[in-house]
Amino acid sequence: MHRPEYAPRKPPAVPADLGRPAPTGTGNTQQVLGRVLLDLTRRAPEVADRIVTVSPDVSSSTNLGGWLNKVGVWSPTERPDWFADDAETILHWRERPTGQHLELGIAETNLVGLLGELGATWSRWGRPLLPIGVVYDPFVNRALEPWSFGIYAGGQSILVGTPSGVTLAPEGGAHQSITTPSLGIEQPGCVTYEPAFALDAEWCLLAALGNLGSPEGSSAYLRLSTRPVDQSAAAVPGDPAARERRRRHVTAGAYRLRQHDTPVVTLAAMGALVPEALAAADRLAALGYGADVVCVTSPDLLFRALRARRGLSSDPTWILDRVFPVDRATPMVTVLDGHPHSLAFLSTIRNVAISTLGVTRFGQSGTIEDVYRYHGIDTDSIVGSALDLID
Repeated sequence: MHRPEYAPRKPPAVPADLGRPAPTGTGNTQQVLGRVLLDLTRRAPEVADRIVTVSPDVSSSTNLGGWLNKVGVWSPTERPDWFADDAETILHWRERPTGQHLELGIAETNLVGLLGELGATWSRWGRPLLPIGVVYDPFVNRALEPWSFGIYAGGQSILVGTPSGVTLAPEGGAHQSITTPSLGIEQPGCVTYEPAFALDAEWCLLAALGNLGSPEGSSAYLRLSTRPVDQSAAAVPGDPAARERRRRHVTAGAYRLRQHDTPVVTLAAMGALVPEALAAADRLAALGYGADVVCVTSPDLLFRALRARRGLSSDPTWILDRVFPVDRATPMVTVLDGHPHSLAFLSTIRNVAISTLGVTRFGQSGTIEDVYRYHGIDTDSIVGSALDLID
């Protein structure tokens, strides 16, 4: 028996930038997920119509509530919303055949199995869907094997792990993920992103959606955080050409967030730890030591570029020269909310001395400041490591 062949259809073009003004005030990357999905229903409805979201029992706590209210929950038949008459209900659970969200309860393995099937429709029926699965980041480990099998079989999807790392320390120690950044780097057929700022997260999500549903496409893993971050620290350029340049750097793996006239050290930070790196740069400057700050958005793409520069792949390499130019090569401190080896390779781009900071022990419950200090990823630790390298 042979499967009938279908002429493949191209997925709708996903906009690279929704044109939203650079955010101000505080915000986190997890909030971006639901906001971008809602924006797409208005600004690119043909894209939104192809999106299917799946989650365990965290639809509202992962900021999918607005999207769910808009598109509804899938059901083979329409079912009554028993809470429709409650004026105080924020989440409207409307189940109908046209719904675009599915909730699977605490069954992450089933969830990623479904992602694989939804992500293979482009090749099986010539009708590409854009599936997005949302799980608590520590449970990516539980779901990795079946998701990997789905990717191997041609299923292209986006897996969002949120919240992540020891940054969610107030919830307790059991929900803290350590190894997921390196899992994303090492997973074939997948691009991993860990943005620090809201607009970075938007651009990465749009890039990931634009990479689904075609023979040359791939899956993506986004590691997001609930930590409130001052969005003005992103220093997004106002000029359209400069903004587009920043976007290209974000989606290629990294960008230079701060440049000193005479740098003696480089601080390369990823995700929720970028504010600590910026604070460390300020303190080093007060001591008379200039520090460049690099915001890493995808260690995966940077590692691919490094391999390509050595002739081991055909991936683009331009991002290495833009973000880590020869004339600014200095000793480097890397820091992330995950295992430190995930960024250790960055020193080989220019063969500089390095100090790697990250999480190598099981989590503790406490304030973010206390837990960062416990793991040696706080501002004091970054400053101390930089001074050790400089000396």
